[in-house]
Amino acid sequence: MVVEDAASVRARPVVPFRDAVKVWARIAALSFGGPAGQIAVMHRILVEEKRWLGEQRFLHALNYCMLLPGPEAQQLAIYIGWLMHRTAGGLVAGLLFVLPGFLAIMALSILYAFLGAVGPVAALFFGLKAAVLVIVVQAVVRIGGRALRNSWMIAVAAAAFVAIYAFDIPFPLIIAAAGVLGFIGGRMGVKAFSAGGGHGPAAKNAVPDAETLLGEETPEHARPNLTWALKTSAVLLALWLGPVLAIGLALGWDSVFADIAVFFSKMAVVTFGGAYAVLAYVAQEAVEGFAWLRPGEMLDGLGMAETTPGPLIMVTQFVGFMAAFRQASGLPPLAAGVLGGVLTTWVTFTPCFLWIFLGAPFIEKLRSSPALSAALSTITAAVVGVILNLAIWFALHVLFGQVRELRLGPLALDAPALSSVSLPSLLLTAAAAVAAFGFRLGVIPLLVGCSTAGVLIYLAGGPVLS
Repeated sequence: MVVEDAASVRARPVVPFRDAVKVWARIAALSFGGPAGQIAVMHRILVEEKRWLGEQRFLHALNYCMLLPGPEAQQLAIYIGWLMHRTAGGLVAGLLFVLPGFLAIMALSILYAFLGAVGPVAALFFGLKAAVLVIVVQAVVRIGGRALRNSWMIAVAAAAFVAIYAFDIPFPLIIAAAGVLGFIGGRMGVKAFSAGGGHGPAAKNAVPDAETLLGEETPEHARPNLTWALKTSAVLLALWLGPVLAIGLALGWDSVFADIAVFFSKMAVVTFGGAYAVLAYVAQEAVEGFAWLRPGEMLDGLGMAETTPGPLIMVTQFVGFMAAFRQASGLPPLAAGVLGGVLTTWVTFTPCFLWIFLGAPFIEKLRSSPALSAALSTITAAVVGVILNLAIWFALHVLFGQVRELRLGPLALDAPALSSVSLPSLLLTAAAAVAAFGFRLGVIPLLVGCSTAGVLIYLAGGPVLS
């Protein structure tokens, strides 16, 4: 076995930048199925097929990305792109990862805004709602099975559910409290707070780092450089928050565009736990706080995100589009909607580059902290309760035509009017659940099947619009 010295490692041949762009475009086109599927695609192509990096380095990067707010799959792409081709590589990998989904969601949002109430289109989204509800329930089961490894974590999940469902405690406070609890537990050495895990690929047939293009050594540009980190962070902060300030000053802080820019900028800082968790926060504010959307429309948006490539959090683009489309602030509705969608996407994903470029060179110290790992595990447990709340909230608005709020002292509980139950929705959701849990039907076939069923119900004269 030949042992390479540091000079020879640095002299390894690199992937031509043009070839790397093609690889990232291929990954972007295949990035369906949420973060688990997207991470698996990256692992298969980058580790197993291309051997750009090995198993340990891949998981090393993934663990760091899971500590961050925002979509960890996109951040992992930024991280690996940065490792391979410096800042330009990170920018290309991150932008390509969201570009197909951005274009698809924009086109679907325009279609929805103008034709969403037309019979066949409405029927298609009626079917999507049933599938999306079952997919969210699957997320509760999948993440719960991984995160709730002991009674402490079950208690955290239960407390998070009660907090958001019964007391309307904001999602960011729940996540912050879980993180602090886990951090303290980790610092105290309580093993229960270190349980849990991520959704990375299995380590079977692992590719050793030494047998890959990057090898085991840290590239020169990936070593800590505080000056570079601060300069890059300053530029990215200006790119992120500059448009927010400009829109507020130009259009007024009470305009819908300022509301979109400020709200989704705040969301970008607290989106721990994945898209399903933050959707509870977005749904709460977009439907009940700003009144941008109706409850069923949130499900329609999630259905779009599930059926297109890219991060599921891209559903926020649909929310921003519809908010601006309906409150155009003097602009033509279509132009306002496009601006709202672009603005939402910008303030949602620009921070992802900031977190990676600022923190990645210092990843080793962060990754090896037991307290931070415990905080992540506890946040993941709290996320289970938050997603359960989202599933119940969706179920109430999919299966019932009327939902009212019951006040019992400090408690605020949503309760359905049982007489308003939609029999077609109930039957279609039950069939989707059997297909997903009983026959393990994949996400895309489930969405296609339910959409087709919705159209067939409409053609048969069923009340799909109720």
